Amino acid sequence: MFAVIFEDNLAADPHIRASLMPEHLAFLEAHADQVRAAGPLAENAGGPYGGLWLVQSDSEQDVERLIKKDPFWATDLRKSYRIFVWNQVFANGKHQAPPA
Repeated sequence: MFAVIFEDNLAADPHIRASLMPEHLAFLEAHADQVRAAGPLAENAGGPYGGLWLVQSDSEQDVERLIKKDPFWATDLRKSYRIFVWNQVFANGKHQAPPA
């Protein structure tokens, strides 16, 4: 599993997000077998920051290819992204065995 942290370009036209949101959500739904969770991130003061995806994939390269197919990526809405390997060890009130 991978965690992807997106940083948005706060100088981008705010209408970009609104106009592409239906296409972006359709993209996430079409890739629900990989993108297990997604949502926006905000600063503590409530201002926008970017987004977070949890992605099931075999490789970081596959995650990167998926990111670049997202309608948000082709615009200047996203400033950057970072991909992290993520191992879930706690969910639904219970710990899980760490990966071997």
